[in-house]
Amino acid sequence: MSPLPGPFRTRVRAAGRRTGPRTPQEARDRALRLRLLSLLLQYPDAELAAARPALQATAAALDPSGDGPMTAFTAWFSGRGRQELERHYVETFDLRRKSSLYLTYYLHGDTRRRGTALLTLARRYRAAGWEAGSGELPDHLPVVLEFAALAGPGAGEAPLRQHRRGLQLIHRALTDTGSPYRHLLAALLDLLPPPTAADRAAVAELAAQGPPAEDVGLDPYGAYGAGEFAPPGALA
Repeated sequence: MSPLPGPFRTRVRAAGRRTGPRTPQEARDRALRLRLLSLLLQYPDAELAAARPALQATAAALDPSGDGPMTAFTAWFSGRGRQELERHYVETFDLRRKSSLYLTYYLHGDTRRRGTALLTLARRYRAAGWEAGSGELPDHLPVVLEFAALAGPGAGEAPLRQHRRGLQLIHRALTDTGSPYRHLLAALLDLLPPPTAADRAAVAELAAQGPPAEDVGLDPYGAYGAGEFAPPGALA
């Protein structure tokens, strides 16, 4: 399978070595799928918009049946103007608290534990010999996906498995609003172990109550109403 185009060399790292029982081709396809998800979940700037034909072709190559979720997303993505894409991205991920792409927020909220989780994630990347270099926090989903493609299904995908419930909540929020980005989250969740009954219950509780709050010296949800999310970073 052909690699993604050259202009993305600074934004996409090569896939990691094969791990587990998958064949080499299956491992390459899985890594390419994660790299494609990482790209498609980034802000649709001029570079990404210009590469839409290559991205759509890559999705089609990974989906011979033609009816997979990434194929559905790239069809929508390729048929929209850049300004519309930019506006939809900001409205979806920057202005809606329940579909933020910062994964540790769903697990820890804006608490001190979140800072520790971010530091732990950054150390995991450095231990693997990888620097994100994107200016984003280490828990930003495109960054986490890029690392998963690099390091493989074991250690590389561990952060995705750890934050599965947050990913489910994002998918739920995107589905509720009808955003085409729901297709990308569906494709990602398909790569992870299926949810347990405990996972489903936790996601329902998280959707109703929001992430954990700091009890000492803060009133994280007072300004946003009972049970409503405070946006990531709003309490820093």
